[in-house]
Amino acid sequence: MQADTNAEARAIEWLIRQRDPLFDDWDGFADWLAENPAHNAIYESIASLDRDLDALPAAPPASVVIVPDAPRRPSRRAWFGGAMAAALVGAVSLSSLNPFGNENRIETAAGEHRTIALDDGSRIEINGASVVEIDKDRPRFARLESGEAMFHVVHRDNDPFVVETGDARIVDLGTAFNVVRRDRQTSVAVSEGIVLYNPDRDKVRLVAGKGIEARDGDRQPPVVRDVDVASIGGWRSGLLVYNGTPLAVVAEDLKRTAGMQVSIAPEAADLSFRGALIIDKNRSRTIADLAALSGTRAERQGEGWILTR
Repeated sequence: MQADTNAEARAIEWLIRQRDPLFDDWDGFADWLAENPAHNAIYESIASLDRDLDALPAAPPASVVIVPDAPRRPSRRAWFGGAMAAALVGAVSLSSLNPFGNENRIETAAGEHRTIALDDGSRIEINGASVVEIDKDRPRFARLESGEAMFHVVHRDNDPFVVETGDARIVDLGTAFNVVRRDRQTSVAVSEGIVLYNPDRDKVRLVAGKGIEARDGDRQPPVVRDVDVASIGGWRSGLLVYNGTPLAVVAEDLKRTAGMQVSIAPEAADLSFRGALIIDKNRSRTIADLAALSGTRAERQGEGWILTR
């Protein structure tokens, strides 16, 4: 069952990549198909579902903030361009983030993405519905109050970069890593290099391809788990990948990343989701994917949707 799930996720990844007009890894795709006779059938099943979803009626997209003149790359379903525009990707100066408030506190609205460049060359990509605080007196420090951010840190041997969130302290050893803060829980996933999680207490060392889920007050160090490097920070390009995640968490991610309002009916509250979601410009396609792959039914509810069993 796990092998089939991994193959389905890989098939979805190939399908997404092939939407890019510049895709040229056909040899790699052919090699993957040849690895297992089941791969071809799984890919064809996913592709068939994708074609069926194309026939669904469009719904007005959720309200998002768009950067004027944001670069877009055309594709069959405006995958990269539409996702990027809906996500609002833009590098901005610190002084322009909150012109009428505290310039050291960056707050994003649901569906809004920001990238800030720090003086040391590091940068922070901030997902929607998130709050990040920096300190002009501590240029190698950031605090994620809530939400999600991807950190790309310039390493300095004698001056580590520190990220705080909740009661956790994450120390960089030259890396790129994604942090999520929700409901007294912290998730960390490393895509490059190494980080130390709570070096003064838990002493958990995370290398590329590893992640943790930790809850405030846990007496034991969090268990290190394997993470697909390609999926870390996927929200930046509109790809969310899950492995047995509660639907409520998926709904929270959709609100943060795409500004989508998704509710879970009580009878579906115990369901989990395993697979990959594309944040499509047509939000109805995204919710249809989620419903089809989670065994639920999606119904319009005001400006959003509700998933029922």
